[in-house]
Amino acid sequence: MTKVEKSLFQEGHYLGRPADFADKIISRRIRLLHTMPDFFGKGYSLIEIGCGAGATLLQVAPAFQKGVGIEIFEGHAPLFEKYRRELGVENATFRVFDVERETPFEEFDRLISFEVIEHLNSEESVRFYAQTLKKGGLGAISVPNKWWIFETHGAKLPLLPWNRVPFFSWLPTPLHERWANARIYTRKRIKAVLEKAGLEVVEMQYVTAPLDVLPESALKRWLLKWIFKNDTTKFPFLSTAIFVWVRKP
Repeated sequence: MTKVEKSLFQEGHYLGRPADFADKIISRRIRLLHTMPDFFGKGYSLIEIGCGAGATLLQVAPAFQKGVGIEIFEGHAPLFEKYRRELGVENATFRVFDVERETPFEEFDRLISFEVIEHLNSEESVRFYAQTLKKGGLGAISVPNKWWIFETHGAKLPLLPWNRVPFFSWLPTPLHERWANARIYTRKRIKAVLEKAGLEVVEMQYVTAPLDVLPESALKRWLLKWIFKNDTTKFPFLSTAIFVWVRKP
């Protein structure tokens, strides 16, 4: 952990593991991005807030004029650059940036941000999302779904070393946020947060659990084939995240 990351961790930022290229959640997100007409385009600039090591950005950036990934943890930069070179992506860059302390440096046509808002110290900081989008710009955002059976980000639970206790996320918000490593959202709550920040909510979907945390096994393959096969679901308890399309009015 770098000095910067240690300082941020002490201030309350939770150091989650960024999604990897091989994770099923990444392919699901990318497929969902392709469902929105006119989201991709060589004439559009793209920003990813919380890009991690670039698992999403580096795969979609070639379809844009340019892609900029911002990340609060500078430790992700070497891996981002390694993958960028390996994939031969020439139009994507990584920038260390804190959306809670800095003002937008540029306006973009398109925005993506996956599992980031729940880690912000204050939901007021979501206004950065609206400020960094051009008027009429589109964004795709996801947050953890309260009604998934397991706590996706874990929790600091007394006497319980395993931090993904079933149904913990279903607790009333004050109790959940007392021990959880990150906030969790219902559709109603994230809609209110985004609209308060100045964004118009266009559509919301439940993202089907990708089961990335489970080890490979016959059971996992069966579940993915028959229960969790589609990218989205109508059943909240089968979903790890809420996928939200937004537009800047």
